[in-house]
Amino acid sequence: MTFTAIDFETATAFHPCSVGIVTVENGIVVDEFVTLIKPPNNLYSPFTIQVHGIYPSDTIRAKNFLQVFPEIQKRLQNRVVVAHNESFDRNVLAKSMAYYGLDYADLNIGARWECTVKIYKAKGLKPTKLSDCCRAMNIQLNHHEALSDARACASLYLMK
Repeated sequence: MTFTAIDFETATAFHPCSVGIVTVENGIVVDEFVTLIKPPNNLYSPFTIQVHGIYPSDTIRAKNFLQVFPEIQKRLQNRVVVAHNESFDRNVLAKSMAYYGLDYADLNIGARWECTVKIYKAKGLKPTKLSDCCRAMNIQLNHHEALSDARACASLYLMK
């Protein structure tokens, strides 16, 4: 199995403050990438801070999405992309790209990604939050830490 798993944590709406990416080649993790991302004006919703614990002070000196994008692009372009609740992460990526004038179509990835929520729901697992799926499949998780979430998603996809 060859694919890339991705997870975004957001500051507000679709503006990411962190991304974790795990690259799998023939069933083996060959690359991991994680970075903080400075959202526009370094603005955060109190709700998102409560979810992931990332504060404006953590990203004040971080690169913005446009500056981080080359690292994201080289890991996603022409790949099968997997996410837990793929519509969320796909929208974060697509809307962030549009915000910075980048064309999503240039990535040459699916309009819909592989979704571990849908896969595990189809297997009869309920509920299907990432933490629930990881508990059921005995996968270690530090929930809402982007790289940990991407690793967990990759593991879930490998075990499907």
